[in-house]
Parts: sequence; structure tokens; C-alpha cells
Amino acid sequence: MMQIVGEAIFLVLLLRHLDYLHLVHFLSRNAEQVDVHQLHIEGGGGRDLGGGLERERLLNGDASRSETRTLTCQSIIIIFIVAGPLVKLMYSALKASGCEIDLRRHIACEVCDIKVSGGYDPRLNQIVVCQNVARSKGMVQGILTHEMIHMFDACRHELNFKDLNHLACTEIRAANLTHCSFLSAMTQGDASFFRIQKQHAECVKNKALGSVLAVRSDVTKEEALAVIDKVFLKCYKDLEPIGRRVRRNSADMIRAYKERVNYGYE
Repeated sequence: MMQIVGEAIFLVLLLRHLDYLHLVHFLSRNAEQVDVHQLHIEGGGGRDLGGGLERERLLNGDASRSETRTLTCQSIIIIFIVAGPLVKLMYSALKASGCEIDLRRHIACEVCDIKVSGGYDPRLNQIVVCQNVARSKGMVQGILTHEMIHMFDACRHELNFKDLNHLACTEIRAANLTHCSFLSAMTQGDASFFRIQKQHAECVKNKALGSVLAVRSDVTKEEALAVIDKVFLKCYKDLEPIGRRVRRNSADMIRAYKERVNYGYE
């Protein structure tokens, strides 16, 4: 009985926030293919596995039960578009910046290699969620928010992913705002309780370094570190559009959503 009531409430919320045809089109399989060579790919272990990957490596996952998983993936995405504070905030920020997301076009669920959980294709301006890997709501939310920051930067700041300075900056911002929460940094060994602020910055640098090296196989670790250090202070301070570093298991996501009006986002 409770499940039926919950589904009814969810349907009402959907109809209030998404027009019917928009929803139907999104729930149908997105047939447009993604150019993996231009894709910023989020690793299942929280590591970016960059745009130099062969398409076969990304999409060689087990395709069995893919239709069911696609519907599940798309349903979770809709839940966060409707009710997820950070995803809703990013959606509003993109819309206010003139880059409103069309669910039929800008977000796709795909079967991927098990080492990959998602990514962003700047050429198609499309986020990919790997439905066979990102199977929990929390993981899908993390991927959406992380990749929407890349999408926001590409829209708002005319980001050039081939420019190493631009790439390093957007990876710093995504790690800062979505990956390196204070608690996760401590758990992963990148932060200690007594040096949390300094170690949080180190967590962001480590995450950004892994992402840059994965995306740009032609760049050495030393070169990547030099660029990250060069742009770090400016990009680390840039908290737009979320406005704060979100702590895990806190009310920060809700606070950030409520504070969106400070940036002019509805």
C-alpha cells in the first residue's frame, strides 16, 4: 500500500515539474551516440578515466537486461531533477546561464565498462550515466552534479577542454564542490581531523590530478601538477553556482539550494 501511495505522489511531482511529452521522450532510449574520444569519464572508483579511451572500452559492458537498467537509471535521474537539491540547483544555474538542459538530449544512460561510472561529452554537451555501474541513487546524484559542473563551466565560461589551464580549473572545481567533502577526504586518507582545511585542498588537488592525467595522456604528472598549482587558488575559491563546499551527511545540500537566489538562480 505504501509503495502505491509513494508512486502516486512521485507521479504528481513529475507532472508538476515536467511536461508529459518531455517525460515520454526522455524515457525512450536516446539513440544518439556519444563520441568517447571527447568524453570526460568518471571512474567507478571516483577517478576520472579521460577522453582518450576507445569507445569499445567504454561501451563493452554486459548489455543483458540493459532496457530495464536504462529505465531504472532514467527514473533515478528524474527523481533528482525533481527533488535532488544539488541537481535542481545545477539545473537552475544552467537555465539561468542560457544553457537549459533538455533531458531528451543532454543526459543519456549507457552500458559501460565496469571501471567507468559516467562522463561529460563537451562536443555534444551531453552527460553520460553508466547504468550498469551507477546503480545507486547516491552514485547517480554524484555523477550528475560533478558532470553538470563541467557543463556549467563549458556554458558560462566558454571552457576549452583542450586548454590544460581550463581543464585543470574545471576538474579542481568539480572535485572541490562534489568529491572532496570533509568527511570523504578524511575517510580516504586525504585529510586528518586536525589539518582538515589544508588536507581538503590536498584532496582536491589529488582528484584533479588524476582527472587531468586520465583526460590528457600526452601530459606528464609534473606538467599536470604545475598547471594545477598555477590555477589552484583562483579555481578553488570559485564556488559558483553551489556557493559552498558540501559536507557529507549534513544539511549543506538543502542550504545551497535555498541560497541559490543569491546567485540569481530561481
